[in-house]
Amino acid sequence: MKRVALTGGIATGKSHVLARVADSGAPTIDADVLARAVLEPGTPGAAAVVQRFGPEMLLPDGQIDRRALGRLIFASPEARTDLEAIVHPAVYAAIHRWFDELPPETIFAMADIPLLFETGREGEFDVVVVTACEPETQVQRIVSRDGLSEADARQRVAAQLPIAEKVRRADRVIRTEGSRAETDAQVEALIAVLSA
Repeated sequence: MKRVALTGGIATGKSHVLARVADSGAPTIDADVLARAVLEPGTPGAAAVVQRFGPEMLLPDGQIDRRALGRLIFASPEARTDLEAIVHPAVYAAIHRWFDELPPETIFAMADIPLLFETGREGEFDVVVVTACEPETQVQRIVSRDGLSEADARQRVAAQLPIAEKVRRADRVIRTEGSRAETDAQVEALIAVLSA
């Protein structure tokens, strides 16, 4: 089985590509979903976040205040590093457990891991696929999708490894500036290669 990692910058179309791969019948998993589970109320991850960042990170219902945490970690590299030390080990352990438990006849499976290169874990996968578009396109998408200011959107793009560097280090690249149909055609070609 080929262990495929899907990565790219914020708002480069990873979720769309992952959904198309899932539609093809290939197993997929999303690291962002796993990261949210790591911080659910009552988990060691949630307790570690409160211990490190303070009780103001908790909402009245016991959930982590993700917006407040997001503002904090995008403003402070040190805070981001501390949060990653809490979340990333648990997420990677869950991803590898998931791959190990797939049926032996599985040809390939894909994990969407936004910070793959930033965590230095790309060597743990057989194929690395990067979704890419121009940084200005990322900013426009973040503003319209998340309702953030342009300055906040630029800060989030700047907090990640430049997309050009991710493209340089990828085994395969899917460009997402064009139409959905153009992106989907690239995904279909990718699925054919991974299934061969």
